[in-house]
Amino acid sequence: MISIVFGLGTALCFASSSLFSSRAVRMIGPWSVTAWAMLVGLIITLPFLFTAGVPDNLGSTWGWMLIGGTGNVVGIVIAAAAFRIGKVGVVAPILATEGAIAAVVAALLGESIAPIVAFLLMVIVVGIVVAAIAPDPAPLEHERRGLAVILSTAGALAFGMSLYGTGTISDELPLSWVLLPARLIGVVALAIPLALTGRLLLTRRAAPMVGAMGVLEVIGFLFFAMGAQYEVAVTSVMASQFAPIAAILAYVLFRERLGRLQITGVVVLVLAVTTLTWVSSG
Repeated sequence: MISIVFGLGTALCFASSSLFSSRAVRMIGPWSVTAWAMLVGLIITLPFLFTAGVPDNLGSTWGWMLIGGTGNVVGIVIAAAAFRIGKVGVVAPILATEGAIAAVVAALLGESIAPIVAFLLMVIVVGIVVAAIAPDPAPLEHERRGLAVILSTAGALAFGMSLYGTGTISDELPLSWVLLPARLIGVVALAIPLALTGRLLLTRRAAPMVGAMGVLEVIGFLFFAMGAQYEVAVTSVMASQFAPIAAILAYVLFRERLGRLQITGVVVLVLAVTTLTWVSSG
């Protein structure tokens, strides 16, 4: 029960963050959205970092920290760009395939991959294709669905690399140090250069959204870590449900409609990702 609660909390945090990103990116662009979210996240993380102290094995984990942090930042930038030109109901489920990408990375690096995992990966590809080519009954203004699908897939690839890198060090470092790389890289590589060149944008309407994104990202990871202490599989499956939650909220709040064939593709994606998450975590 505890894992279900924290897993659902994780899904709600990530779904809400996706919704805020989809609105803020149309006001200030993906670079500024990511920069501000990472800055807020870093401010929240620093006190816990000092409390945890410097781990003894920090020197042996910096490589994976760099991969995990860079993949996260790149993924958020690309995902924000996808939300700018695509519907949340299509973009979020594709981004949720990050776990599948991490499984592929693990297989490429020498870990064995079960036949059921290979089958589910093919099903996920089918779901993405169906969602991409299905007729759209109510396209958004300035929507570019094909490019949004490509960007979403690229974002999932980046998140998958980040997930694998983060997972490699999650048992070796305190949570605050696991959270640090993405937020530090986001500030150093994005926020500071954008500020120095006068391109770090922020409007009154976008400010609470990017602030909420930074807070929700940290809380989401915290919830996941707490739930995983009890049951990793259950927490992971519940967390992967951020995609349908985001799609439903986008329909209720923004009136983003999907066609029947689009919904079919999304449902196939969600079911395959959920099953793969359960199989991989079990």
